[in-house]
Amino acid sequence: MAKVEVKQLLDAGVHFGHLTRKWNPNMAPYIYMERNGIHVINLYKTAAKLEEANEALKKIAASGRKILFVATKKQAKGIVAEKVSAVNMPYITERWPGGMLTNFITIRKAVKKMSAIDRMKKDGTFNTLSKKEKLQVDRLRAKLEKNLGSISDMTRLPGALFIVDVMREHIAVKEAQRLNIPVFAMVDTNCDPRDIDFVIPANDDAGKSIEIILSSVTGAISEGLTERKAEKLDASEGAVEETEEVEAIEDSAEVSEEATASEEAEEAKDEK
Repeated sequence: MAKVEVKQLLDAGVHFGHLTRKWNPNMAPYIYMERNGIHVINLYKTAAKLEEANEALKKIAASGRKILFVATKKQAKGIVAEKVSAVNMPYITERWPGGMLTNFITIRKAVKKMSAIDRMKKDGTFNTLSKKEKLQVDRLRAKLEKNLGSISDMTRLPGALFIVDVMREHIAVKEAQRLNIPVFAMVDTNCDPRDIDFVIPANDDAGKSIEIILSSVTGAISEGLTERKAEKLDASEGAVEETEEVEAIEDSAEVSEEATASEEAEEAKDEK
């Protein structure tokens, strides 16, 4: 896992916090200094926290659980969609659907409805509808795709949440807390880090800052997925070897039985 250097974080502007008058006092341990009325984040702590978060995310990915990314702010949408879809993880870049975690069964029903519409189009049922009904179904499908399309493969609750801007996504944080789902987040100087399990102190407004953190995080997840594949491959190879050994033992047992039977037959002949 490639470690992100402090110089790289500095170049990406990860150190820029909010105006001093907007700060949250709980972020004091992560603030290095104040300059021109703006707080500067301690990048050495950011690098350490990022490494810690990456290790935890890698383990979750290797265990086969999904990590749900949440980023509905304009400057983060495109970056999250690009980086996260590359590692085949679910993400929310539109409005957070209330009860997404706490009322997951209902959300799954909406996803199934989307699949049902797709089936209607494949089997020809859609063509039997009137023009007005077709339009209504298409609109419903487009709405579901926009809000839930990126989580259509998520069949159970995620193993963790990764959030960009915890103030904006406070409902997601509360839902995760209720269900004891660990929360990883980019936390700026105006946010409260106490609600977050894995804090990554960073500028959550600049595109470059978001991109460098997400590149590092998705890289760690990718490594975890690779490890999982390798373990599965080893397990299947081990099962094949075990089957071959069992077959070899059975074959040798059959041979010894045949040899014993022939010896007994010869002894019987001699006796006669």
